Amino acid sequence: MKLDFDRSSPEQGYAYLWLRLAKPYAGDTYGFHSPLLEGTEVAVVFDGGDPDRPYIAYALHDSEHPDHVTSDNHTRNVWRTPANNKLRMEDKRQEEHIKLATEYGKTQLNMGHLVNGQREKRGAGFELRTDEFGAVRAAKGLFLTADAQAKAQGPVLEMAPALNQMNQANSQMQALNSAAEAAGALVCDINTRMSLVTDKIRDLQSAVLLGSAPQGVALTSGEHLQLSSTHNTMINAGQHLDIGAMKNLSVSVEKALGMFVHKEGAKLIASQGDIDIQAQHNTMALFSEKQLTVTSSEDEIIISTPETLTLNGGGSYLRLSKNGIEHGSEGMMVMKVASYLVPGSGSSLPLETPDFKRRT
Repeated sequence: MKLDFDRSSPEQGYAYLWLRLAKPYAGDTYGFHSPLLEGTEVAVVFDGGDPDRPYIAYALHDSEHPDHVTSDNHTRNVWRTPANNKLRMEDKRQEEHIKLATEYGKTQLNMGHLVNGQREKRGAGFELRTDEFGAVRAAKGLFLTADAQAKAQGPVLEMAPALNQMNQANSQMQALNSAAEAAGALVCDINTRMSLVTDKIRDLQSAVLLGSAPQGVALTSGEHLQLSSTHNTMINAGQHLDIGAMKNLSVSVEKALGMFVHKEGAKLIASQGDIDIQAQHNTMALFSEKQLTVTSSEDEIIISTPETLTLNGGGSYLRLSKNGIEHGSEGMMVMKVASYLVPGSGSSLPLETPDFKRRT
């Protein structure tokens, strides 16, 4: 420090004694620490008027170091370091905001009435942003919601709207599950769905992530999007569930695959290309309460088996096997043909069956 009346030019740091800086809060492991920089104007006072006990009372602005807050922005309260680490609090009515920022990575927390460098509004609410990496971590659980809580009234973990949505979805699935079970279809694990809500998600009883929004949620990626779980993954829609892929859709299941439609039927249509359905190592059954139609509009229909083929209609039957052809009926047999030819020698067609290699 150099006093105003000192006209000498001593080496830097040796013009005067090192002085203590008075602070509003101080201690050995705590305190208010804002070091002064070279060139800062300060006021020196003497403890009890003792000239041997000087200390720095405060720092002042001067013509070379003007105040950052002037009459133009007098509603702002600013604490800013030389490297532009900043805490700014704006008290202008209806434009209140707080900005906590550092220049490294342009990392900022902006809250309230958000403005740019020209004090023009650019948003409202809060913004946490950085040009570097970001992470949100909560060891006991995390709740993200767009559900309203006016004037910050109510518990922090108030999640009734989200729980109501999940409970409604589980009730819908429970009803469908009962219908599927009555039809003999594969049922879902409804108990796990319900216990997830009651035992883990409710009040964040476990380390879970709950996201909720009353009007919609969108996840999008310029490249890949992965959803995975070690145990169960549940998807439910109160109305429509749409899945689309501009190339391939692959569904792979280790054990069983169940598809159940409760009311309005099912359609599997390929506009181009083949449809191939196989039961590679077990039986296949097609059942219909009413009419069952098999039609080829432009080519033949081939039904083949290396064993026996039986057609049964009303008790009358036609059985085809390697041992011959058997007709049976309790009624009449009528044949209406333009001609009838019975060659003297027997004949058969070769069978073409797919090769199903058993895999474990």
